[in-house]
Amino acid sequence: MSRPTSTLTDDELIALVTTKGSTEHFGILYDRYANKVYRKCLSFVKNEEQAQDMVQEIFLKVFYQLSKFKGNSRFSTWLYAITYNYCVEQYRKIHKVKKVDIDDRLDVPDDDDEKELLSIRAEHLKKALDMISPEDKMILLMKYQDDTPIKEIMTTLEISESAVKMRLARARKRVREIVKEMESIL
Repeated sequence: MSRPTSTLTDDELIALVTTKGSTEHFGILYDRYANKVYRKCLSFVKNEEQAQDMVQEIFLKVFYQLSKFKGNSRFSTWLYAITYNYCVEQYRKIHKVKKVDIDDRLDVPDDDDEKELLSIRAEHLKKALDMISPEDKMILLMKYQDDTPIKEIMTTLEISESAVKMRLARARKRVREIVKEMESIL
């Protein structure tokens, strides 16, 4: 007796999709992750219709690139890397944002940094996140909204641990600066 397809693991579904071209099994992967991908897209574009279109584009890309998935990370990590990269790319196209090079210095965050960031009023934080670069927004959302561990962020972004910590520290600093500006105006 075979078990229901909905109980198959991601790896089992991927094997069926890549070896047999099974769109039914890909549909199960889609159903598992589409809502999370949609929420991530919506956090970047703030438009439900655009976010839905982005989800379709991302899953098309995933379907055609699925054979490149090597299983070195979880499928969800690989999918979210594609999602974040696509969102950043779309954000740049929409806002014509220039890419900022980040040097290799390490700014080690202290606990007070994180506590201050987490205590910022929600409305100020939301506005500040919309004002920082898509790269900064992406890494902060990965860490604090998705609770992604540093090691997984390293894998997703293909950067070193020190680079992840440095980017997080700089992104937190930018958010704090923007929030302080907002609060000084009030």
